[in-house]
Amino acid sequence: MTATAAPGRLLLVDDDEEACRLLGEVLAREGYGVVRALSVEEALAALGGQGPFDAVLTDLRMPGSSGLDLLRAVRSRDPRALVFVLTAFGDATAAGEAIRAGAYDFISKPYDLPTLRRAIAQALERRHLAPPPAPPAATGPGAGAPVIVGHSPAIIEVMKTVARVAPSQATVLITGETGTGKELIARAIHGFSDRAPNHFVAVNCSALAEGVLESELFGHVKGAFTGAAGARPGLFREADRGTIFLDEVGDVSAALQARLLRVLQEREIQPVGSDLPVRVDVRVLAATHQDLEALVERGRFRGDLLYRLKVVTVELPPLRDRLQDLPLLVHHFLRQLAASHSREPVALDPEAEALLLGYSWPGNVRELQNVLERALVLAAQGVIGPEHLPEDLREGHAPASASPTATPAPATPHGQSPLRPLAEVEKAHVLWVLQAMNGNREKAARILGISRRTLVRMLQRWGEPPG
Repeated sequence: MTATAAPGRLLLVDDDEEACRLLGEVLAREGYGVVRALSVEEALAALGGQGPFDAVLTDLRMPGSSGLDLLRAVRSRDPRALVFVLTAFGDATAAGEAIRAGAYDFISKPYDLPTLRRAIAQALERRHLAPPPAPPAATGPGAGAPVIVGHSPAIIEVMKTVARVAPSQATVLITGETGTGKELIARAIHGFSDRAPNHFVAVNCSALAEGVLESELFGHVKGAFTGAAGARPGLFREADRGTIFLDEVGDVSAALQARLLRVLQEREIQPVGSDLPVRVDVRVLAATHQDLEALVERGRFRGDLLYRLKVVTVELPPLRDRLQDLPLLVHHFLRQLAASHSREPVALDPEAEALLLGYSWPGNVRELQNVLERALVLAAQGVIGPEHLPEDLREGHAPASASPTATPAPATPHGQSPLRPLAEVEKAHVLWVLQAMNGNREKAARILGISRRTLVRMLQRWGEPPG
């Protein structure tokens, strides 16, 4: 009878000594050999003197060098080492950068211990089955890659998927309600890929008539139809060696679906009016707000095309399901809009802030951006108040023209969505200020007009992780 092998050796790195000790004790009881370090420098010394380790669990933000610095060092020494980045200050950008640098996973605190234990055990078990890993992708912003704003679990999962799929050549289907930012995600995939130096071509398939769309996508030869005075290469050839983004692909006609299927299968196009196919090297990303599987069942969309499009699916959450990202999005858009309108930065009145937090945002991120642009233009004195917001938003209900796919917020007897309770608004505002101060509690407490001790008690009451 063979003895059961030890689960593995782990290096835990966290400048919070108590949190590091507690997690180490939990994992040691699971049979792991655990070494603890309170800084990146201590971790590097442990790697040199006590390594190798099967996995490294590191905090992201620490005094001096960061968890990302440690991640790169570990991966350069031992490409097979598994690195889990754990952080209380996670956001989508950091998640994407960690995954692209070779992290096995990016986990926001407070984490669920049973889930973390299972993730470690599964990762170590699978590591022995995996082929030698490829070198990690270069980190830092890609060419033209947009910033994905947010720190909610939903948007972090989206960005982790983006970071993992970007280096591949896989076709990606991006789904989500209108206004959730599907083209932004497509641009991020392109920007983090090796195709980034080449063209990203976006086309809205619902905005053009069938004949026009066909000619736009595949091009045409001279004389192919009335008015075709010269040849045109088409968008697929314009995107050669780059990426083409087919937005609202669910609106494409049956005939055009067949031609798109041929592109995906054969990697060639046939210009309108020509009998000669043309080879193209294009990565296809597609998006839709529709349920394509339901369209397949109704005979309105080809099943074989759907399977070709959704090699990987990225589903974007509606804004109402990631409202904890709203303060970050507001700050991002106001700064961006002020620059585009050549304005000084504007402030947000607390009452206006409460209205934004209490709204259901049926038009999602696009509606938020439009509302903030309107408010910025109207706020002559540099402070956005309730009077600068649309009437529908002030009254707490969605406009009649809102997206039909959006789920409205619960209604009061008067048919209006209620604002959130004061305690929820207070919590959101405190966390907003803390995030804006990069987690610095002294600065946040000073801005909020309370003592640091009061702020700590509030965070403890809400179950926020220790800082």
